[in-house]
Amino acid sequence: METIYSDLQQLGGKTELPASPEEAMLEKVANPQADVDYCVRFTAPEFTSLCPMTGQPDFAHLVIDYVPDHYLVESKSLKLYLGAFRNHGAFHEDCTVSIGRRLVELLSPRWLRIGGYWYPRGGIPIDVFWQTGETPKSVWIPDQGVPPYRGRG
Repeated sequence: METIYSDLQQLGGKTELPASPEEAMLEKVANPQADVDYCVRFTAPEFTSLCPMTGQPDFAHLVIDYVPDHYLVESKSLKLYLGAFRNHGAFHEDCTVSIGRRLVELLSPRWLRIGGYWYPRGGIPIDVFWQTGETPKSVWIPDQGVPPYRGRG
């Protein structure tokens, strides 16, 4: 029997971590609640990528909020996509905005925002924020809940 999940290729089986974000397969499913506005949040508190200059690891706490339209991102494929950044060299800004743009390309959501809260390297934390437009007024969009970096303060 065909369902909205029938075309998923990664869920329910062993799946290798993609070698790069470009090779990662993000999957979507039909939104069974497409007639109402609601917010979906994904939090990745241990996101890792590499500095493109030094090859040293960079760490971030990512928060992705979106108001879906016709599609939802399948969470295992998102986890594998984010994991593919572990061996990917890019600046914090590029990683954060690229993730947001790839999700928008896949889902065409009514609205999406991503907050990349990067841990300090060289003594400077970098926070990167990107969204597709005005925050929807008809949906409860909670604060991302990540305080500004304070060090030992």
